[in-house]
Amino acid sequence: MDKLYYSISETANILGENISLVRYWSNVFSKLLKPSRTGKGNRQYTEDDIATLKQIHVLVKGEGLSLEGAQKRLLEDRRKVSSKVKALDSLREIRAQLVEIRETL
Repeated sequence: MDKLYYSISETANILGENISLVRYWSNVFSKLLKPSRTGKGNRQYTEDDIATLKQIHVLVKGEGLSLEGAQKRLLEDRRKVSSKVKALDSLREIRAQLVEIRETL
């Protein structure tokens, strides 16, 4: 990631989710997410916002927590969730590299 701001569609693509879900999570997790808005009112997400959305994604989709449970966990101990997300991202990258190596053999 090398941009200052990402549109909601770019953010949804990074997460692998629908734009409507990203918009919904932005509304539900308003204590944690504060995307800036363009003059037209479009949401713009920073890298920190995307990291928070990844944490929400892991808690809700990966661990099966409710939205309230995910918000409570993030407000209590965000560092623990952040390290889990980083580990999962690293594993995904390793898997992609291994698949690439297998295809070249």
